[in-house]
Amino acid sequence: MKKDPSPSLQDMLAAERRARLAAEKLLESKHAELTRANRRLGLHARQLTDEILQQRRQVREVRCEAEALKGQASKARQDLERAHRQASVAERRLWDALETIQDGFAVFNRRDQLLIANRSYLALFDGLAGIRPGVTYTELLQLLLEEGVVDIGAETPGDWLDAMLLRWRGETIEPLVLRLWNDTYVKMMDRRGQDGDLVSLVLDITDTIRYEREIEDARQRAEAAARAKAAFLANMSHEIRTPMNGVVGMSDLLIESDLDEEQRLYAETIRNSAEALLVIINDVLDYSKIEAEKLVLHPEPFDLERAIHEILVLLQPTATAKGLDLLVDYDMFLPTRFVADPGRIRQILTNLIGNAVKFTAAGHVLVRVTGYGEEDGTRFSLHVTVEDTGIGIAPDKLELIFGEFSQVEDERNRSFEGTGLGLAITQQLVSMMEGEIWVDSVPGDGSCFGFQLAVDAVDPLPAQDFSLPPELGTVLVVDDLPINRMILEKQLAAMGLRVVTHRSAQAALAEDPGRFGLILMDGEMPEMDGPTFLGRMRDRGCGTPVILMTANPGPALAAAETGGAFAVLQKPMLRRDLHLRLRELCAPDAPPPTAARPRMRILAAEDNKTNQLVFAKLLKAFDLDLTFADDGLEAVEKFQALQPHLIFMDISMPQMDGKEATRRIREIERLESRPRVPICALTAHAMDGDDQGILEAGLDFYLTKPLRRGEILERIRAHVPEGVQIEQVVPQPADPAP
Repeated sequence: MKKDPSPSLQDMLAAERRARLAAEKLLESKHAELTRANRRLGLHARQLTDEILQQRRQVREVRCEAEALKGQASKARQDLERAHRQASVAERRLWDALETIQDGFAVFNRRDQLLIANRSYLALFDGLAGIRPGVTYTELLQLLLEEGVVDIGAETPGDWLDAMLLRWRGETIEPLVLRLWNDTYVKMMDRRGQDGDLVSLVLDITDTIRYEREIEDARQRAEAAARAKAAFLANMSHEIRTPMNGVVGMSDLLIESDLDEEQRLYAETIRNSAEALLVIINDVLDYSKIEAEKLVLHPEPFDLERAIHEILVLLQPTATAKGLDLLVDYDMFLPTRFVADPGRIRQILTNLIGNAVKFTAAGHVLVRVTGYGEEDGTRFSLHVTVEDTGIGIAPDKLELIFGEFSQVEDERNRSFEGTGLGLAITQQLVSMMEGEIWVDSVPGDGSCFGFQLAVDAVDPLPAQDFSLPPELGTVLVVDDLPINRMILEKQLAAMGLRVVTHRSAQAALAEDPGRFGLILMDGEMPEMDGPTFLGRMRDRGCGTPVILMTANPGPALAAAETGGAFAVLQKPMLRRDLHLRLRELCAPDAPPPTAARPRMRILAAEDNKTNQLVFAKLLKAFDLDLTFADDGLEAVEKFQALQPHLIFMDISMPQMDGKEATRRIREIERLESRPRVPICALTAHAMDGDDQGILEAGLDFYLTKPLRRGEILERIRAHVPEGVQIEQVVPQPADPAP
């Protein structure tokens, strides 16, 4: 049987169920897709919302910033307007200031065109119409020349213009002074900036120029006055010193002659007056040199101890007349020869020691020299003090003591005369030698003036050997002055001797004088003098050697010859003289020299007959071969014939002066290969420049008139040839013929 082709219900239901299941699956799939789409749409909507909110915030911020910028722009516009107003005010004020100042001011650009200029700058061009902004610097200079505004002197316009443009274009523009047609002086000061612009200042310096002219005129007048003063002082020095040489020299010689008491009083009055006048002349001349800063030092070797001794010898007559003792305490271990200006050292010492003698009525004046040297022994620090027992100085007057024209006046010293320049000059001299000077004083007890100098010792340094043989044993020192006993005890102890001291001859006689190897005794003690002591000793049969010390060796020497003294030494004593006498005492049998010694030949060129006589008399007691020449020409001739050991040359002489004569002598020495002869100038000139001209002419040193025996002898002794003895007194020959 055939089956029915139509589906069955069951198939249909199965198909429908399958279709429904498929539809449900599709619905679920679509629903899932819709859910996913909604989720994505929600996320997008949330993101979009966030973006909208962000945009809104940004819009708000931009609006706020826009409002703020709008406010700032407004403020900036206000600030700019205010700054512009302030700049305008500042520019107006600056320009008003530039217009107010009397100095010219202008600015040029890098093309050298004038930008701005104040009225003072434009006034220099006397209202020229061409001077305006835009004109070049070259055109400006040409207008100055064409209109004759500037005074170019002897310079040509072309040269002047070229010089001005060369200055303008230099790297550094130096200031320039211009003289204008109306005798006005302006100073141009120009400076170029980094951008090429140039600022020009024009200063009116007419008043300054005129003031400088007045100063220059005053300076020239002052220099002319100074030259006239120097010439006057130089002429007065020469004119006064030339006759003073005769007055001082002849009065010294007259005093040494056989005079009665009244005549001696007259001669001493003449000498003292001349000495006082000479001191005043020297002070005035020295102060004039120091005041003009013209005084020059001339260092050379010299003997400090001998210089002190010679000064004391010169002052001894004054001290003896007042009953003063002059003492020296020179360190036994200190050398005596140094390098310094001996003339100025003597001047310092003379001022200090002379004042001490002058202001001391009783007691003593002590010169004490100490010092120490560096390790190599070539440089020494010297300390020199001058102590006295005089009137002293009040504490409130000490600071005035070194002032010019200053004297400490009170009831005790109004009787003392002087210029008041001595200590001021002394202080200046010590300062020039880079030293130091001071003073200590107690009114009524005396004063102590001291100075310190650093000086070189003479090289090589001579050995200071003061040792003695032991034969002398113990030395007895008899002196009524304690300070002198102390000095002698120290010196003798340094020589290796034992020393006993007594203050009087009576005390010395109270013990046995025979137990001493030597008695060193002051010859002029109050209770018993030296000759009486000698007589008492000899009466006792005591043969102990006795050396007398005295400030007046003439009478003491005569008494010593009859009383049997071993020697007489003049006070103050040189250490070497004392040591020499002690060595002679230790070696009494030394044979005297038997060979005759040659005489020292001295040539003196001097045209003044009085000065020749004085010079010859001063040296008459010495064994010298002295020859005179009347002028420089004769001096050259006698130099060639005599070959002298030393020449004293007057500077001012007729026919040929001393300088030219010295040049001739030096030329002869050079051409004939002769040894150089020392030449000492004798001059009445004492002003600055004289010594320089003298030394440049070939002279070795100079002495200023009036001549002093000590200075002449010191110069002679310094140049005594080897083997020549001048100190021996010989029978008096006739004086050399002038």
